[in-house]
Amino acid sequence: MSEQFYIVPFEQHNELVAKAYQHRGYTAEESAQAARFSDLASQHGIRTHNAIKALHLDHLFGSAAGGCTPAAKIEKVESQFAASEIWNANKKLGQATAYEAIDKAIELADQYGIGQVSVDNAFHDLWGGGYVMDAAKRGYIAYTNCTAALAEVVPFMGKFPTLGTNPHSWGFPTTDACGFPIVIDWATSVIAMGRVQQFQREGVALPPNAAVDKDGNPTTDANAVNALMPFGAHKGYGLSLINEIVGGFIGGSLPTLRSREIPEGEKRTPAFYFQVIHPDAISGGAFAQGRNQQQNVKAVIDDILGHGNENCLLPGQLEAQWAKRVDAAGGLLFSEAEINAFNELAEECGEPTWDINNFKSE
Repeated sequence: MSEQFYIVPFEQHNELVAKAYQHRGYTAEESAQAARFSDLASQHGIRTHNAIKALHLDHLFGSAAGGCTPAAKIEKVESQFAASEIWNANKKLGQATAYEAIDKAIELADQYGIGQVSVDNAFHDLWGGGYVMDAAKRGYIAYTNCTAALAEVVPFMGKFPTLGTNPHSWGFPTTDACGFPIVIDWATSVIAMGRVQQFQREGVALPPNAAVDKDGNPTTDANAVNALMPFGAHKGYGLSLINEIVGGFIGGSLPTLRSREIPEGEKRTPAFYFQVIHPDAISGGAFAQGRNQQQNVKAVIDDILGHGNENCLLPGQLEAQWAKRVDAAGGLLFSEAEINAFNELAEECGEPTWDINNFKSE
């Protein structure tokens, strides 16, 4: 039996999310960016990084814990490289910072063919795929990685969590080629901690070898999880390590200190890295059979999905299918458990709760 979802109007969702952020001291602009991002995540079925997760992170590590500063101003550090910008986010809300960073990287790519923005003293920006998807829909190749808000992943052959879930996200402008932007987005753990929290809400068991308990033993009980495991053994470990090293070059400090109490003089904030490439900047021009660049990309994708592979999925396809489902429903889709979580947020900020009986279901 498939899960039942309730259809929540976009405006109703966005209004509550914005008011929840404003209740915690964020500016109207920051709150609108947070609502915009939560809307985007929910439109594409990203249940692990929706508004519930965003505000939960803010409570644990953000405005209530000194990890994020409402109304903070981004400081742009002098750079010797024209296509690069370096920012001190001063613990500004992650979603607002990331939207501004991807826009700046696009602006730089329009001028130089490639643009990059590195961000120090950041706060969690949630679903990296959303930002690169945004850029891909506008015609650019985009990449982002970040160090997570908390070290909760054990290294390969290790026992103690010293890595973040450390996602990598790529977006490609392939709407003409396959009907949607290909978005390759993954945490470097087997599952994200947000998925664990979702499974806790829904009472669902974890897949095997995804997490360990307090004694370092594998567990499938979402309520017993103490740390996560990297996917692909040494391969996922290596990819997670990339984020930590890039963050170290930017200015990030020790992973085990992030979002925790720190010694004097240390830092505990994540770091972001954004890169945008203009497709024309990497075009060799010599495409076979007289194809142009977009036709060539389509031919490559068609070849990969040919030869009996027609039923294979492309990264970003499930998200695109969910977006079509949302569009057909005329609103965002949430489970009963998620509606209850939104009502907890409404009570926190003194807003009317949602009556589940007022929502159509599907």
